Amino acid sequence: MWYGYQIISVQHGGMYVKRSARFNEKKMRNKLHMQMKTKTPAYADKEGLPVLKHVLTPRVKATHLAIDSMKSYLDAVYDITVAYEGTIDHKGQRKSAPSMTDFLCKECPRIHIYFERIELKDIPEEQIFMRRWLHERFKLKDKLLIEFYDAKDSKRRNRFPGKSVHSKLSLQKTVPSLLFLSGLTASMLLTESGRKLYIKTWIFGSLLGCLWVSIKA
Repeated sequence: MWYGYQIISVQHGGMYVKRSARFNEKKMRNKLHMQMKTKTPAYADKEGLPVLKHVLTPRVKATHLAIDSMKSYLDAVYDITVAYEGTIDHKGQRKSAPSMTDFLCKECPRIHIYFERIELKDIPEEQIFMRRWLHERFKLKDKLLIEFYDAKDSKRRNRFPGKSVHSKLSLQKTVPSLLFLSGLTASMLLTESGRKLYIKTWIFGSLLGCLWVSIKA
């Protein structure tokens, strides 16, 4: 959460930041949604690519750089698609991704993860060819999500194709992590130096996250 800072303008690679006592989460969400709605179609149109429904139009540079840099250490990459149950409203529209509260209240009863292994030899090395390949991969992901969320056949809705493996998240797996994180946070807040470190981490982490999103937008 970016609390206490407000982005005023971005010009020539620089940014003017003003301290603010309030953070309007709804306003920030709306701005981010507008960025996705306007810039993604514009990029897709510029590149002559169809606009996808459930995923953003992929940009190839980072993917190409990562694979090209690590290809001597890789034999395959994994294409992972994630979908959430309980995120369609009564009008058939997708809601925001579930929060931790939604999980705890079972508003989102299950998370579905679809894995596909892709051999490195099947990925084009040249960026110009990888661009088209990557977009085709995202078209397949979009089709998976359309079928998951919008399938007319209720038996095919809220599920991915192929063999399924169910894994329940038990209290035995989650409670130790919760206790560790709670204990670590509490121990920091008990001392003056710990409180200062906690506040600095929170402020600078939020600010860096805000800068990163603004630059990427």
